Amino acid sequence: MLQLAIYHPQIPQNTGTLLRLVSCLGIHLDIIRPLGFIFSSKKLKRAGMDYISTADYEIHDSFQHFFNKYKNRRIIAMEANQCSIAHNKFRYLKDDILVVGSEHYGFLSEDLKQFSETVKIPMMPNRRSINMAISASMILGEAMSQLNIFPEL
Repeated sequence: MLQLAIYHPQIPQNTGTLLRLVSCLGIHLDIIRPLGFIFSSKKLKRAGMDYISTADYEIHDSFQHFFNKYKNRRIIAMEANQCSIAHNKFRYLKDDILVVGSEHYGFLSEDLKQFSETVKIPMMPNRRSINMAISASMILGEAMSQLNIFPEL
């Protein structure tokens, strides 16, 4: 099943927002340490509200731990600078894992080399980035739409 992952998150509100998102959509979230905040942070809880307790998530001690667990699956980096294709032109598979990078630095170069593919959101010239949680939501939404896996109404 399609999954979402956060690589070295630094801002608790973004992680809380994504926990809320995956709870509502029935998607698993992997959170890859190190974290830039304490997981029990009030800011994380405020953004995630009461959805955190219903979210399906796992915290990994390192990228290597995460990568080793899922090495037989296609792991796709959401990367603004070093990317191979626009997110809306990419063809997603049902077992893909979509990984959004750290808010402060994206991905460490040695880790970025291990991803199967990279995608990015096309943006207007001279713009640096879109908020991490919004970017993850956009790309996850595109993948879910292509795979027709949104929850039934």
